Amino acid sequence: QVQLVESGGGLVQAGGSLRLSCAASGCTFGNYVIGWFRRAPGKEREFVARIHWNAVSTYFADSVKGRFTISRDNAKNTVYLQMDSLKPEDTAVYYCAAARNWATTAPYYYWGQGTQVTVSS
Repeated sequence: QVQLVESGGGLVQAGGSLRLSCAASGCTFGNYVIGWFRRAPGKEREFVARIHWNAVSTYFADSVKGRFTISRDNAKNTVYLQMDSLKPEDTAVYYCAAARNWATTAPYYYWGQGTQVTVSS
């Protein structure tokens, strides 16, 4: 069974940086597209970024483009979300999830438990 575990969340001031990690187990990690999502208080979950299993193709939500980068190390079964120039509106619980293809509408079958990111103004 695929398990995803996020880490790296915390409290940071606006303009600061955090790096989230998503560690996978129980799967052939290189077969999955990994996405990051977030849910802010009182809001619906939204897409943040995703990365292809080739570790080259990436896609970002407009709200984070130019501030966040995503990378993966298939040898370590880990995906990273580097978040720079953080804003208070980035405050949310961040989740990583795994999908079997790159399509925008691809379902994400496996989800982590989430990690809290809080950005103070």
